[in-house]
Amino acid sequence: MAELFIFSIAESLITKLASHAFQEASRVVGLYDHLRDLKETLSLVKAVLLDAEQKQEHNHELQEWLRQLKSVFYYAEDVIDEFECQTLRKQVLKAHGTIKDEVSHFFSSSNPLVFRSKMAQQIKDVSKRLDKVAADRHKFGLRIIDVDTRVVHRRDTSRMTHSRVSDSDVIGRENDKENIIELLMQQNPNDDDKSLSVIPIVGIGGLGKTTLAKFVFNDKRIDKCFTLKMWVCVSDDFDINQLIIKIINSANVADAPLPQQNLNMVDLEQLQNRLRNILAGQKFLLVLDDVWSDDRVKWVELRNLIQEGVAAGSKILATTRIDSIASMMGTVTSQKLQSLSPENSLSLFVKWAFKEGEDEKHPHLVNIGKEIVNKCKGVPLAVRTLGSLLFSKFETNEWEYVRDNEIWNLPQKKDDILPALKLSYDFLPSYLRQCFALFSLYPKDYIFHSFEVSRLWGALGVLASPRKNETPEDVVKQYLVELLSRSFLQDFIDGGTFYQFKIHDLVHDLALFVTKEECLLINSHIQNIPENIWHLSFAEYNFIGNSFTSKSVAVRTIMFPNGAEGANVEALLNTCVSKFKLLRVLDLSDSTCKTLSRSIGKLKHLRYFSIQNNRNIKRLPNSICKIQNLQFLNVLGCKELEALPKGLRKLISLRSLDISTKQPVLPYSEITNLISLAHLSIGSSHNMESIFGGVKFPALKTLYVADCHSLKSLPLDVTNFPELETLFVQDCVNLDLELWKDDHEEQNLNGLPQLVKLKYVAFWGLPQLVALPQWLQESANSLQTLIIKNCNNLEMLPEWLSTMTNQKALHISDCPKLISLPDNIHHLTALEHLHIRGCPELCKKCQPHVGEFWSKISHIKDVFIEEPEKLEEEEDE
Repeated sequence: MAELFIFSIAESLITKLASHAFQEASRVVGLYDHLRDLKETLSLVKAVLLDAEQKQEHNHELQEWLRQLKSVFYYAEDVIDEFECQTLRKQVLKAHGTIKDEVSHFFSSSNPLVFRSKMAQQIKDVSKRLDKVAADRHKFGLRIIDVDTRVVHRRDTSRMTHSRVSDSDVIGRENDKENIIELLMQQNPNDDDKSLSVIPIVGIGGLGKTTLAKFVFNDKRIDKCFTLKMWVCVSDDFDINQLIIKIINSANVADAPLPQQNLNMVDLEQLQNRLRNILAGQKFLLVLDDVWSDDRVKWVELRNLIQEGVAAGSKILATTRIDSIASMMGTVTSQKLQSLSPENSLSLFVKWAFKEGEDEKHPHLVNIGKEIVNKCKGVPLAVRTLGSLLFSKFETNEWEYVRDNEIWNLPQKKDDILPALKLSYDFLPSYLRQCFALFSLYPKDYIFHSFEVSRLWGALGVLASPRKNETPEDVVKQYLVELLSRSFLQDFIDGGTFYQFKIHDLVHDLALFVTKEECLLINSHIQNIPENIWHLSFAEYNFIGNSFTSKSVAVRTIMFPNGAEGANVEALLNTCVSKFKLLRVLDLSDSTCKTLSRSIGKLKHLRYFSIQNNRNIKRLPNSICKIQNLQFLNVLGCKELEALPKGLRKLISLRSLDISTKQPVLPYSEITNLISLAHLSIGSSHNMESIFGGVKFPALKTLYVADCHSLKSLPLDVTNFPELETLFVQDCVNLDLELWKDDHEEQNLNGLPQLVKLKYVAFWGLPQLVALPQWLQESANSLQTLIIKNCNNLEMLPEWLSTMTNQKALHISDCPKLISLPDNIHHLTALEHLHIRGCPELCKKCQPHVGEFWSKISHIKDVFIEEPEKLEEEEDE
């Protein structure tokens, strides 16, 4: 069963229909009553959707009802989107239209009278279809659940764990075991301290947290250290009464002879008294396995009950998949479980796939097994799942079948890897489910950047509306932090204003599984594109020949995550215009087409369009500027582009603009009308000597300027860039960042603050940079990350750098003339990451324990200093 996402779709539709701006617009065109009725019907259906989604797994009739409902919801979304398109078009016509435009508008299908009649009919059609499907909701006995609070309470007894494990079944966890046992056996600093020490074990589903806890629990040293050991599987419920009962029964002492059903009848006060009597004076170890609840009030209540009157040195060992829960419970740093090594993974696989010694008779199968183990990426449960699947099977083709298939296509039992991972997914709130599922459009091992994720999620409308003083980028950050907390992301790099990360191969398999009815990553194994696929991603351009069925009109996304070089983009675009009229995302990065059809302007629902790094195109059709819904336009790296299209001011929804052009001057009169512009990139624009003189960007948060060889000055001040947070300047060989300092100083005399919101600054490949620009000093209270790379003439870092009180990261590389750090660098108490490489003299002075600067930087948590030997090797080469 694949995910349907209909609760989040319903929620999005209702939020949009209820917005003040939408209601006002609907009144103007006389459609308020129609849309109000539609909203009421949607609300009635939404009320039972959560219950329906939870019950559908074993009810095929209910599954089909939800599929029908999803189809109607998407149709409703398209109708409402059509209404928004018309509203935006009217705004543009009013602000920038000519008499000719108005006459053309009157005689088009966008004429207010024609549009109102057309929209009224479509809304009636949606309501009729919705009413018809919604009427069936009563026959399923669905409960009304208004808020998606996840966790979903399953009472899945198959997940209940116990404390027994054979040491011979545990491979590759000896070091983890020793680390935890050492923590468990440590005495509290004060022998009289009765506070409980809580040690969390955190990791992705299937990584072996429970097995490790059992491994520790059964060690003889633990038996000697604790007079009482208890094992409790918490699972998805955190009911205080039930947990106390489980702890009492687990204690298994003469004081607790009552069977479970009798304990259920005892009130909370009596249970607490019984628990106190059991634990009083005991030095105990309590394992709380598989914790999902982040309800801190309940946790504190349970902890206080447990620790009352206990002996010093008592410990709790907790396992969870969620970082925030580990932080809430833990009194020491979480023990983050890592993947098994390839060697240990293979040993574990052989143990599950063969009887003892049998593997020696089948070396060819073991060789295939090594390739199968690579699919598991060090996750023990995945290794066990695939090993068990092949137990006592000796036909080569059976092993090759497992090797060549995605894990989610293979048979799975309740305790196997996919159900274990799916459980994590089931605990996600609905707004995160759809966002996570879209990761399936990217290949395995893809390096994600938050800005591209932000664009995709934003263009497809799966982000919640930002609250007051929030931006869509803030919402994306919240989502990514939550996914990271739940172990869905890895190799996470926090750049302050942007993020980079990967997802585990098995998590990618999970994304493919839950979204297989909506998203399709097309590779050599995909022969045809099924009907009703919404999102298409081509792993390689030559897979585009796969036939689109006549019912593929619902497609909303077409993208090439590895680039579209070699693809017949002209033909694809014609297909999009004629067939995929509801397209929201069209990413043709790295394509080689020389022209784009004017008909692209007909894709009025398009939010995201990119032809980044096209080296052939010289002109863009002006019709692009008719796409009023467009939020993200990327023509960066299009080095032959002679000019930007005329009419950019009409793109009133634009949030991100990435451009390259041969124009010596940007069309500022157009760009300054883009009042929602939050991200601006200018690259490979070699004819520009200066940009931004006096131009205001009231909402701009990110500015990227790169590879502009003639650029000499870059005027930046808070008057024109009041919200700027990220500044990236790269490979501008003639740029002097101090050229505008006279104007800057004059403004300072007037008491104007300067760039006080800058958080991330990178200077990269700037030979004119001899010292950091003075104006950077005025970001002392905001700057978090400073990166300086390949600045060959940089000679010193200023003493005022030590006033950057919030700076967390300083990365310096390939600055050979830089020989010292500021004397007061030890004042940067917030600094967590200091990386220095490619600076021979400076690296020598910062060497751990021996360098003259080491005492000033030794307090920093993460220090990387390139070793002199490596520098010398590079110089010899």
